Amino acid sequence: MDVAGQDNCKRAVTICGAGFHGIFLFGFPGSGKTMIAKRISTIMPTLSYEESLETTKIYSVAGELSEEQPMIIKRPFRNPHHSISPVALIGGGIKPRPGEFSLAHYGVLFLDEFPEFSRHTLELLRQPLEDEKVTINRIGGSMCFPGKVLLVAASNPCRCGYNGDDTHKCVCSQADINRYMSRLSGPILDRIDMHVEVMPVRYKQVLEDNYKRKSSGEMRLEVMGAVTIQRERYKKEGILYNSQLTPRLMKKYCHLDKDSQDFMKQAFETLALSARSHEKVIKVARTIADLEASNNIEMYHLAEALRYRNLDKLYQKV
Repeated sequence: MDVAGQDNCKRAVTICGAGFHGIFLFGFPGSGKTMIAKRISTIMPTLSYEESLETTKIYSVAGELSEEQPMIIKRPFRNPHHSISPVALIGGGIKPRPGEFSLAHYGVLFLDEFPEFSRHTLELLRQPLEDEKVTINRIGGSMCFPGKVLLVAASNPCRCGYNGDDTHKCVCSQADINRYMSRLSGPILDRIDMHVEVMPVRYKQVLEDNYKRKSSGEMRLEVMGAVTIQRERYKKEGILYNSQLTPRLMKKYCHLDKDSQDFMKQAFETLALSARSHEKVIKVARTIADLEASNNIEMYHLAEALRYRNLDKLYQKV
């Protein structure tokens, strides 16, 4: 990946690509959030024939196929502007058609400057993210468009971008900061699997990293190994990725020993996790274990997964 430093963030996007986990990137301007987000699709596995066919059907309905591109063979990467209308993002209209959400099926939906989207527009994502589809109801009936998307959101800590930065002065008032961040409701953030703080890269890191930078190809090999394990494990379950695990399947494939259960109980109470975020931590831990080709979820897998649910800590700074 052509990004200097950011080892923690590279590790996080490797996990998110391997298990199809949504990710929220939070940090100051210039820290590399957008660059990292745009490279996530390069480390993901190629579309299977079934995934390609499903995605092509959506693009056909939307009228986005052409003679030059009669079939979608690469994972979609959709990057709508924050001024997008709810219908354009979710889908609908007088003659219902897929929105950006469904056009990102089996690919990446990148929402840069996340708090700049209207709160109403963001709230409309809640059910589609949960159901992996968009249902549009009309008098004549209803229409469903699939939407298994890898949501990647990015945000600055305030409108000017420098709240909490030691090297730049923030010009936002506390009221401005609260107003900016209040567009991100708890329920929508709770549906994003991983929350990662992207720290600025220092000059020394740039020099050192030129000699040991991990390439997208190396990261993609790691992702492919974990994806192969998941596809074999879930071949009779009707799912492809750990992020799709239902509570029933989690009992079957995400067994925790007593020490790990006690660890998660303590984390649940100490960090005030919701039931949904508790499940997401275990799903991410399952992916971390798969990256190591481990059959069992160990306590250190859970500990690493918990590091990616630190949004409450980040928001204390703003």
